[in-house]
Amino acid sequence: MSIQKDYNHTIYASYIGYITQAIVNNFAPLLFLTFSRQFSLTLDRIALITTMNFAIQLLVDLLSAKLIDRIGYRVSVVAAHVFSAAGLLGLAILPEVMRDAYAGILISVVLYAIGGGLIEVMISPIVESCPTEKKEAAMSLLHSFYCWGHVGVILVSTLYFRLAGIEHWPVLAGLWAIIPALNCFYFAKVPIYPVSGEKEPLSLGRLFGQKVFWLLMVIMVCAGASEQAMSQWASAFAESALHVSKTVGDLMGPCAFALLMGTARALYGKHSDALPLKKAMTLCGFLCILAYLLAALTQNPILGLLGCGICGFSVGIFWPGTFSMAARSLPQAGTAMYAFMALAGDVGCSGGPTLVGFAANAMDGDLKKGILTALIFPIMIILGVGFFKGDPAKESSRPS
Repeated sequence: MSIQKDYNHTIYASYIGYITQAIVNNFAPLLFLTFSRQFSLTLDRIALITTMNFAIQLLVDLLSAKLIDRIGYRVSVVAAHVFSAAGLLGLAILPEVMRDAYAGILISVVLYAIGGGLIEVMISPIVESCPTEKKEAAMSLLHSFYCWGHVGVILVSTLYFRLAGIEHWPVLAGLWAIIPALNCFYFAKVPIYPVSGEKEPLSLGRLFGQKVFWLLMVIMVCAGASEQAMSQWASAFAESALHVSKTVGDLMGPCAFALLMGTARALYGKHSDALPLKKAMTLCGFLCILAYLLAALTQNPILGLLGCGICGFSVGIFWPGTFSMAARSLPQAGTAMYAFMALAGDVGCSGGPTLVGFAANAMDGDLKKGILTALIFPIMIILGVGFFKGDPAKESSRPS
């Protein structure tokens, strides 16, 4: 069967789309301390790199609720990969050629953040619309590909830095741009099925009138913040606060975080019947608190790195689990719900790392104290899930 008629190629292209999002979200954080040394940037300015990335993705999420249906999914998803490739290529070039290297970094971040935001909103409904008989397996695997992409970014980047030297990071940024560039052509060929439900979707006014929608938005903000507050700072935290080498820090910090996050998603996707979603998210909330405390309070580097890894496992089901709760509670919400849930997640993804960075900068660059401020997010998830009525897991829930 040709690419144009085989929906399996749509799913494969979507997997690569999530790998692309993993690249744009997680490559630059591996270079935070390098940026600081090379371009004389303070921690608060470094934190604004993450803020800019997720703030732009947030804006794209907001606009997507109306624009994507008008523009069309194929044009939008191809454009997403064009922007992602342009941003990564810009990261390789602009800081070196512009008078203000920091401005060059931020311009690049804006470009690839547009791509990342579009990918986040579109990929899930694209896969959901495919005429596959194994939607649950496909969707669970889809979200785990972000984690496997994150692991791949760290492993490949670490190997490259060891062989070529960290000072040649711009070349690697250019190489990473090849993946979204090629996926542009893939998405231009694969079949994309209409993204629509069986019933008339809720209007935005009716959606905003649902109290459960706003509760889910709060939980989603905290899900993104719990995840990225540790993930975005794990490399710098391991190197500066735990005093391990960059190679060890990257492999045992963000790499272990991503690997265990993907493992948690895969395990819950397979065994969700054994543990109701509300109970699973509550238990993971307490585990997340323990992980943050372990990472921030211990003086032992091994225990600190263990805390980073446990945090990855604990946050694994927060994001897809909240999507599952929303899908079961608001089945008629339609594409707009995907956009606004992604928006809420990006508010957290931006706010969590920013809080840690600004708090650390205010406390003489102490990342351990900065990390402690992020405890508020898993606490809010526990409270939010407690207020949530019913358990969507009993209605055949799964991570989406």
